[in-house]
Amino acid sequence: MKQAYLGIKFYADQRNRPLIEMITAVLTQAGWTTQVIVRDVEQWGAVQLTPQALMARTFAVIEASDMAVIDLTEKGVGLGIEAGYAFAKGIPVMTIARAGSDISTTLRGISKAVCLYRNEADLVACFRERLAL
Repeated sequence: MKQAYLGIKFYADQRNRPLIEMITAVLTQAGWTTQVIVRDVEQWGAVQLTPQALMARTFAVIEASDMAVIDLTEKGVGLGIEAGYAFAKGIPVMTIARAGSDISTTLRGISKAVCLYRNEADLVACFRERLAL
């Protein structure tokens, strides 16, 4: 099974946990294992890391992945760093975002695929069409 790293803006109150779980479930249905820092390393806030340790772990997870899926529904500097790191390491980047989100030209430029979604069905269709990166 191939591994996908999911980069997505995290919140201490876990307000987007259902979205994270939906995206990872769709990837799992498509035959991919997933790694998400907030879920797998920080254990939904139970584990606190220094910024340096957090980035070291993030980079290690990205390097061990076959693809980086970056959800840019909500922008964050860290997401740009993660996408750029994956690209520099030769790991395909797939950018996803809710329909209507602004995706920068530079992120489009390093992405093998860009998918805008309104719901879970849109993500399923996108991954089915484009996961042969």
